[in-house]
Amino acid sequence: MNRLLIIDDDTELCALLAERLGEDGFVLHAAHDGERGLELASSGEYSLVILDVMLPRMGGMELLKELRSRSSIPVLMLTARGDDIDRIVGLEIGADDYLPKPFNPRELVARIKAILRRLDERRAGPNRFTSGDITIDIAVREAWVDSAPLHLTT
Repeated sequence: MNRLLIIDDDTELCALLAERLGEDGFVLHAAHDGERGLELASSGEYSLVILDVMLPRMGGMELLKELRSRSSIPVLMLTARGDDIDRIVGLEIGADDYLPKPFNPRELVARIKAILRRLDERRAGPNRFTSGDITIDIAVREAWVDSAPLHLTT
């Protein structure tokens, strides 16, 4: 089961998405400010982060920059700021995808599944090595012990 994290201060949207994504087998947890969101996103407990740009306590772009220095977790930006420049900047600083609000929930699910499918394909590639209960993936710079992620620094 894929655990997802949404970082958005719109609590109603988070509740609606938790219900909708639950129908597709996802478990969605929410953080409603940037600082808490960064803490949870850095925990290694989630398969993907859905991130808003305008957040209290730490903006989404700042959060994304900091998260990229710590992790390669996939990030889908979901925000009302859908100008070309905002999308381009988000993608340039490390977002894997960018979906402007308002959005079609089915498109969001399709984009999440596509990102996770690409991640699974990378993990299954020749850059993945397993010895006993330790797995190392050089391509995505991640390691696991008994399927639990390890936090590595370079």
